[in-house]
Amino acid sequence: MRPPRTLRLRLLPAVATVLLLATACGGEHAGGDLGGDGVGAASPASRTPVTAPPVDGVRITAVTLPATTPTPRPGASDWTVHADRPADDSGVSAAYEVTNDGKEALTYTVLFDFTTSAGEVMGNQWVTVRDVRAGRTVRGTVELGVLAPGASPVTTVKVAEVLKVPAAEAPARAGVCPASGIRVTADDGDAAMSLRVVGLRLENCGEKDYPLDGYPLLTLLDEDRAPVEGVRILHGGDSIATGTGYDDPPRAFTLKPGQSAVSGLVWRNTADAGTDPVNVPYVRIRARSGAAPVMIAPRLDLGTTGRLGVGAWKPAGR
Repeated sequence: MRPPRTLRLRLLPAVATVLLLATACGGEHAGGDLGGDGVGAASPASRTPVTAPPVDGVRITAVTLPATTPTPRPGASDWTVHADRPADDSGVSAAYEVTNDGKEALTYTVLFDFTTSAGEVMGNQWVTVRDVRAGRTVRGTVELGVLAPGASPVTTVKVAEVLKVPAAEAPARAGVCPASGIRVTADDGDAAMSLRVVGLRLENCGEKDYPLDGYPLLTLLDEDRAPVEGVRILHGGDSIATGTGYDDPPRAFTLKPGQSAVSGLVWRNTADAGTDPVNVPYVRIRARSGAAPVMIAPRLDLGTTGRLGVGAWKPAGR
C-alpha cells in the first residue's frame, strides 16, 4: 500500500459545484455543449494552450480567460490603471482531457481549482466523467461560473484532485436506476471540529420489494483500491459520538419501490503525535449480503483513531 497522503476533504464547502457526465469513447467529449475542438462556445477571450503534465490521467490542455480592457479608475491613493473584466467571470474556462491508462473502465471525479496569479483559490468545480474505457481519452470543458463582486481575477486553472473508481461500481447518476434496482449514494458529508459524518442513502428504484435488516457491509480501500488493514468498523454512530442520527439498533423492514433507507459513516480525525495518520480514499459498500458493490470516495481522514462507525439502515425520514 502506498504511504498515506493528506487528502482534501470534500466536506469543505466549494464556491460552486458542477457535474459534467459523459459516456466515454476515444476522442469523444465530456459535457453537453462542446464544439469540434472540445472547448465549448466561442468567446471574445484569450485561449492559452497548457503543457503541464497530467495528474492521475487528467490534463488541462487550454485555459480561456475573458478579454480585459484597461480603464482608469481610482486606486487606494491615486489614479491607477486596472483591467476590467466581465462581472460574472463566466468567460473563464479550461479544456481538459482524461486518459485511462489502466486495464478496466473507470469513472473519474476531478476537482479543478481556479486561482489567481498569486495562487489564491477563487473557486473550484467538481467534474464527473463516467465510463472511460481502458486506453481511451475523453475531452471536455469546465467553467468557473459566477464569483463574488470584487473578487480577484482568475489567471490559472489546476487539477487539484482526482478520484477514480471502477465504472461498474460507480454510484448511478441521478435519474438512472441500476440493473439491481437499488441506487446507493453518499452525500458530501459534514464536519464539526474533529467529528466527521457522511450520510448514505439507498433508494429502491426497481419494481420489487427490497428487505433490509442490519448494517451496510464495508470494505475500506487505499488509493490503489486495495484493502486497508488495521481499521475497526464499529456498529452504530454512537460508537464514535452520540447525536449523529445513526445510533438506532438494526431492525428488519422492507423498502417498497420508490422508498429509501439511510445510514451513515461516523469518525474522528484526531491524531497522536509520532504516529502516522490513516487516510482511506475509497469505501466499497454492499447494502446487504450478496448485493452488488458500490464504491464511494468519502476520503476518510481517520487520524490515528483506527475506528470507523457505521449506522444501521433505517427508513428515510425516521
